[in-house]
Amino acid sequence: MMAQRRQLDIFTKGRIVGMLKSSRSQTEVSRILNVGQSVISRLWQMFQRTRDVTRQPVSGRPRLTAPHQDRYLVISARRQRGSTARALGSALTVATGIRILRQTVFMRLNHASLCQVIYSQFGLAIHQNDHQARRRFVEWAQNEIAVVPDFHKRILFSDEAHFWLNGNVNKQNCRIWSEANPQVYVETPLHPEKLTVWCALWAGGIIGPYFFKNNEGHNVTVNGDRYRALITIFFIPELNNHDVQELWFQQDGATCHTARATIDLLNDTFGDRLISRFGPVNWPPRSCDLTPLDYFLWGYVKSLVYADKPQTLDHLEDNIRRVIADIRPQMLEKVIENWTSRLDYIRASRGRHMPEIIFKM
Repeated sequence: MMAQRRQLDIFTKGRIVGMLKSSRSQTEVSRILNVGQSVISRLWQMFQRTRDVTRQPVSGRPRLTAPHQDRYLVISARRQRGSTARALGSALTVATGIRILRQTVFMRLNHASLCQVIYSQFGLAIHQNDHQARRRFVEWAQNEIAVVPDFHKRILFSDEAHFWLNGNVNKQNCRIWSEANPQVYVETPLHPEKLTVWCALWAGGIIGPYFFKNNEGHNVTVNGDRYRALITIFFIPELNNHDVQELWFQQDGATCHTARATIDLLNDTFGDRLISRFGPVNWPPRSCDLTPLDYFLWGYVKSLVYADKPQTLDHLEDNIRRVIADIRPQMLEKVIENWTSRLDYIRASRGRHMPEIIFKM
């Protein structure tokens, strides 16, 4: 079948560049992605010349917005610190009658030197300084994959999330355009009933869920002692069913993860196969778009566990266990393969964070 000629989005361009840099031929990439070889050749030449895959404007190409409408978007973003790209686009439609995609809003604000800041409920912001760390990690990971093609299938990604009985989940981030902390807060009850859940996810399955509880069986949040207890009494025994010499372990930079006692404990098991802040391989800070639990698992579980409106924490815990146990191996394979596509995107975009969730099941 003849390859299609179509306008490529930034994600597809990133995949093409990543595959070519991993020594695949243009013919092979054309066949796999069903993209014309001439398109791939021009993209590769542009990337080698500019180190970027973003297409520069050409004369005669119609723009969706005029300069004064671009200024309207920028002014709206600066005045309305809590606005999302969707809200800004809707405001422009009301004011001018022009409909634009969120991707167009992203581009206009990037051109205006407004950085995309992602805030969680804990107020953690992503800064431009993080891009270099992300580029270094992506380069390291892709080099490992070039040597061991199934390297990405050997990484145990781990994370925790809070599930509130009222339906809130702390891991679903929103995007806010701002040059500074917009001081946006999410109201929750003073003492909400919640579960703190840990999982590790890899191509071979899911280890967990593990629910943090005290000696009396009451639900508690995670700290350093509880996290090390999880590793000792739950995680390491679960690893006995796997060849730990072939597996890597990833965790983010939370304080309870990176205490010296915790790092020493993980080093005893994984040695130099630890991906973590203060570990042998540094995990780039604020990179939820590279963690399969953030970009897939927690959102997927949330979409199902509240369907029957659980009224107790025990009911909610049962739902979480059931939903995670029902996740098919084929689904996990797609999630992990999507991780390599994210590496391609981040490398091609020079360490930028992904503008939106691109994983599709």
